[in-house]
Amino acid sequence: MEHAERRSWSLTRRLPETEAQALSPIYAPIARGPFVLGQLGQSLDGRIATPTGHSRTISGAGGISHLHRLRALADAVVVGIGTVLADDPQLTVREVAGRNPARVVIDPNGRLAGCARLLADDGAPCIVVQMTERPRPERVTALTLPAVDGQVDPHAVVAALAALGLRRVLVEGGGQTVSRFLAAGALTRLHVCVTPVVIGSGPTGLCLPPIARMEEAMRPRCRTHLLGEEVLFDIALDGASAEAAE
Repeated sequence: MEHAERRSWSLTRRLPETEAQALSPIYAPIARGPFVLGQLGQSLDGRIATPTGHSRTISGAGGISHLHRLRALADAVVVGIGTVLADDPQLTVREVAGRNPARVVIDPNGRLAGCARLLADDGAPCIVVQMTERPRPERVTALTLPAVDGQVDPHAVVAALAALGLRRVLVEGGGQTVSRFLAAGALTRLHVCVTPVVIGSGPTGLCLPPIARMEEAMRPRCRTHLLGEEVLFDIALDGASAEAAE
C-alpha cells in the first residue's frame, strides 16, 4: 500500500472569502500537521441514536458539512465495526471539495461483510484492524494487532497507521470507539457537534470509566463555534490551546 500523500483542503474553493475566514478558526489548528481527532454528532441530551439505532438525521446541514471537511483533511477515517453494521457508511468526501481518506474499520472478530459500502473500489485504501489473522476481501489491507484486555489498543492502531504514512487520523465513530480512544489518551483533539434536538433515550456519545469526585473529571481547553443551528465544541486534548492559530 502506498504511503498517504499530504492532504490539503481549501475553504475558498467552495465558500465566499468572508465565510472561509469565519470557518478558519475551526480548521486552522488541525490543518498544519499530524492529528488524531475524535468526532461525535449528538443531541442536546447527549444521544447519538435512538434505542433502535437510527441516527442518520441527528446532524443537520452544518454538522454534516463539518464532518466532510474533517474527512477531506484526514489521511484516514476510523470507525468501529458496530458503526459499519448499524449504518453501512460510505466514509467518503461528498459535501466539500477534497479526496477520500483511507477507510479503517476496527473489526476484532471478523464481522465485516464483503458487501459493505466502505469497500467500494473508488481508489481510497481500505484497512481492517483485527486481533487474529483471518481471510479478508481482496481490497482490504489487514493489520493484525495484539489484544489488550480483549480489545485493540488505540495507541497501537495510531502507531500502525502512522507506519503506513497515515498520520492525520479522524476517529469518526461510533460512540464506543471514540470513547475508547479518549479514555486511552490517544486523541489529540475532540469535536462534539450538538444539534438542537431531544431524543430522550438511546446510546450516549461518550462513556468513560467512572470517577468518584469531580476533581477527577477532565477539564480540557475548549472553544465553541456555531454551525448554523448546531454548536461545535472544539476540545484540545494534547496540552495545546484550542484557540486558532494567528
